[in-house]
Amino acid sequence: MGKFILLTVTSLLSCLAIPQLSWGQSLPDLDYQNNFCSLEISDVTSKLLDNLPNYANRVIQRTQHSHRNAGVNTYIIEAGKAEFQPLPLPQLEYSSNHNQGVSQVFFTTLERQYSNNRKIERETYYWLFLIPTTQGWKMMTLFSSFGDAAKNNPPTPPTESSQGIIGQAINLWLKDCRAGAIR
Repeated sequence: MGKFILLTVTSLLSCLAIPQLSWGQSLPDLDYQNNFCSLEISDVTSKLLDNLPNYANRVIQRTQHSHRNAGVNTYIIEAGKAEFQPLPLPQLEYSSNHNQGVSQVFFTTLERQYSNNRKIERETYYWLFLIPTTQGWKMMTLFSSFGDAAKNNPPTPPTESSQGIIGQAINLWLKDCRAGAIR
């Protein structure tokens, strides 16, 4: 029976149009020059922010099992338009590039959380640092600050959040963008 299954799987795989590489042959290079991810920062971030709630909600679904089990459901509802006016960055002595090519992007998200039959909304403010590479844009770091959309409370101090939900979603989107999956 095992040989029959192996033979069937082998014959099915041989029917697929998968290019075969010989030993030592490398995959063809992608044409990054014509890739959407190589466009101007304003074009790339506009598309990124359009797609960000979907990407972030998928990250939430994959990573927030304990919150859902506790009855807390979080959703990213919307990402605001980007602002590109950079803040001055300190020139550090050990920095060899003096922040050359780094783009700063500011945006907000509206987050909704359901817990114990209550709806809580909050705005989160983001300060994103992107750098161009030969393959397209990559995230250097991300800072976030939380606010309350319903009250006039000042936002919290910024914290590094590259590994948070939005940071993971941005990295996934940029990876898809560099791979040519974003049009």
